[in-house]
Amino acid sequence: MTVLPYNADKSKKEQVAEMFNNISAKYDFLNRFLSVGIDIIWRKKALNFLKNDNPQKILDIATGTADFALEAHRKFPEAEIIGVDISAGMLAKGTEKIKKRKLEQKIMLQLGDSERLLFEDNTFDAVIVAFGVRNFENLEKGLADMLRVLKPKGKAVILEFSKPKKTPIRELYNFYFKNILPNIGKIISKDARAYTYLPESVEVFPEGKDFTDILEKIGYKNVSCKPLSFGISSVYVGQK
Repeated sequence: MTVLPYNADKSKKEQVAEMFNNISAKYDFLNRFLSVGIDIIWRKKALNFLKNDNPQKILDIATGTADFALEAHRKFPEAEIIGVDISAGMLAKGTEKIKKRKLEQKIMLQLGDSERLLFEDNTFDAVIVAFGVRNFENLEKGLADMLRVLKPKGKAVILEFSKPKKTPIRELYNFYFKNILPNIGKIISKDARAYTYLPESVEVFPEGKDFTDILEKIGYKNVSCKPLSFGISSVYVGQK
């Protein structure tokens, strides 16, 4: 089942770009506020899966405002990092943050389609993505292109929302995600659909074993899944 941000007469890709352009000004604030800052911890934990690899060239897919790219720089300060996103509005905010930290020589952002990457085969030591694959128009195509640009033995690290399974976390999570989060998001972002689309897209995303099965089908090796924060999010790792 495909969930669309606006149910308009446009492709999912066009609608996702429009949605993130609409909320880009308030995106970072809402991220911190709605997650109580725990998304920062999730990114740090996701990057720990690369600590023994010491990647020198990293691609951050769906980089948005560059939070994951900046965290990757803190973890691997010598690495060259390229961030790709389809939203010009989000990239503008990310560029501001990079310039403020004077990291233009280390982190480069570019407008691009995550399902049609403009890089040669076997280019990157690591491909990372936080909360982005859920928005792919064609999930398998996007994951396959990530694998294509990875070097042999390179790793993909994917951080994505999942659904808690245990009571009472599951019930609390569902209430917050479906009732409180959309209303706060709507008031602050002024976009009525963006934060309703979020729980809807998480609901239909193939999490856990369903997602690792897709990774293995595409050709990733040594695939693993690590739930975080009682299963509210999960880190998936696959190797070329």
